Amino acid sequence: MSVETGEAGHAALEERLARLQRVPARKISGKTAEVLRTAKKSDFATETCAALDLGFDGIEGDRHGGRTRRSGGREPWYPRGTVMVNERQLSILSVEELTLIASRMELDALPAGWIGGNVVTQGIPSLSLLPPRTRLVFESGAVLRVDGYNSPCRAAGRKIAEHVPEREGLDLLFPKTAQYLRGLVAFVELPGRILPGDAITGHLPEHWIYPG
Repeated sequence: MSVETGEAGHAALEERLARLQRVPARKISGKTAEVLRTAKKSDFATETCAALDLGFDGIEGDRHGGRTRRSGGREPWYPRGTVMVNERQLSILSVEELTLIASRMELDALPAGWIGGNVVTQGIPSLSLLPPRTRLVFESGAVLRVDGYNSPCRAAGRKIAEHVPEREGLDLLFPKTAQYLRGLVAFVELPGRILPGDAITGHLPEHWIYPG
């Protein structure tokens, strides 16, 4: 790959900056509808709890807690099992998106615990589309930093299928119907507590589409 230098390089850079698609920083708000945690480390399904007390390791004793984790199928660039930073300490879902997924799958409801949610929000528009580096500040004290979108997978679909044994094909249907609705993964930026009913302030960073 050639490196652009001199006047030609400057002109190319100026052209990219001129067509930059920039989104200004802003704030949004919502509330916490539900908090959940894993009941046992052998299962990623979660159960409703009274509060989440968070440290820098995430939820103490939770399946996804810890400052590091081992790579899996989502990180094909590393050998499976490589120790890496844990940017997936918590799964964040929204009432609105879960309702839409359930409607698309023709289910009466899709409980957050079936697919391993830890925090369920209400009132934040298009939660799953929040950009990386968004800070979610919770009224009770904790701050989560969004790492990014949590792509829907067949493993979560199989968990849904376990709860609806009379329906076939739900494991494959979930990844199709949950695209851009499956929520976010985040890590603890500031330890603290999250309670149901907490107000949430989302601080979206300035961001842009990389022009190449």
